Amino acid sequence: MPTLEAMNNACADLADAIDRLATRGHSDRRFLKELGRAGGVRRGLLWVTDAASGGSNRLRGRGFRPALDDDTDGQARHFAGTVAVATRTGGRVARWLTTTVLRDPPDTADGRLSAEAIEFVRLVRAGELAQADAADWVRANLCAGG
Repeated sequence: MPTLEAMNNACADLADAIDRLATRGHSDRRFLKELGRAGGVRRGLLWVTDAASGGSNRLRGRGFRPALDDDTDGQARHFAGTVAVATRTGGRVARWLTTTVLRDPPDTADGRLSAEAIEFVRLVRAGELAQADAADWVRANLCAGG
């Protein structure tokens, strides 16, 4: 019988969602915005209110590397929401927002996860990470045992 942690592996669920998204043939920008929806940040004008409210926890559970785990079930939401913000504002502004507004210093689990989300956006937008490889990047860089 699987453990409760295995049944609630939000990191694996996030990677699986990215795999499904990658098959849809979206532009990279649309792909990243759609990923943001996994964190409860809608596309369109209302993204700002969703991001400001912290999004919604659609992928509950754990499964993130210890350095990225803040002992909550919201890390998949945090990653996807930060992707949504960084896609729209750019990495520099997103980093400022996560550090100053969210009060997630770089040396905390949330700060490190925000940095990973911003890097993920940069890699996809620069063409250095193909959508088809994005889920494996998440598994290797974010998930425990990756």
